[in-house]
Amino acid sequence: MEAAVLEDRLGYKFLQPVLLTQALTHRSYSNHHNERLEFLGDSVLNLAVAHLLYDKFGKIDEGDLSRLRSNLVKQQALFEIAQRLSLAQYLLLGEGELKSGGFRRPSILADALEGIFGAIFLDSGFDAAAKVIRGLYLPLLTHIDPKTLGKDAKTLLQEHLQGRKIPLPTYNVVATHGAAHNQEFEVECLVPKLDIRVVGAGGSRRAAEQSAAQQALDSLGKVVAGAVRRTRKTTPKAAQLTLPVAIEQSPDIKTKST
Repeated sequence: MEAAVLEDRLGYKFLQPVLLTQALTHRSYSNHHNERLEFLGDSVLNLAVAHLLYDKFGKIDEGDLSRLRSNLVKQQALFEIAQRLSLAQYLLLGEGELKSGGFRRPSILADALEGIFGAIFLDSGFDAAAKVIRGLYLPLLTHIDPKTLGKDAKTLLQEHLQGRKIPLPTYNVVATHGAAHNQEFEVECLVPKLDIRVVGAGGSRRAAEQSAAQQALDSLGKVVAGAVRRTRKTTPKAAQLTLPVAIEQSPDIKTKST
């Protein structure tokens, strides 16, 4: 394991390298595994993210801050950060987990990342761990719209369609692949009123539905942007300020997704 490369990506050098090794060790590999560090890291992560959100979003109330934090510390967010760090290549897994593709499993990668946060806390204290967490999470925060407050894609799509009085989408499993313990689902999302049909994939039906909903949201964004461009070509400049509102209220814009 090239610990120095991972430390560079984290922006932190361990005083006790054995802690990093333990954080990356799955229970299938050794009895000296990362589960206790994961427990500790979970608490460190929650406090560090809470502090970060408190500083960054000064006008958001307690309930909405809690919802946003929950979205940022859930498995999917940790998995995405772990992928950015290429954490899979550093994991210590037993032979069975390796053969079953455990190094790609979101839960294993998320747990290892929390283990690293716990290890940094033991190595140098909370401030050091919080600094690493802040560095990893700031890129995520630049893409978050506080108005959505961390709502998932299905919720956002539903609220958007309800606001325009468009019937809600339907989700259908169209295919499954892989062995029972490592299946991938394909789910279609249909919004007939807008002629939208997209297919999302994921390691569970829920994850595939979220992927499909996100694609549907992306399609809606393209529809609105395209309508704005077309309308600007034919509308006097003085009237352009009201166009986004008119377009947002119209339920009749259609697109086809492949």
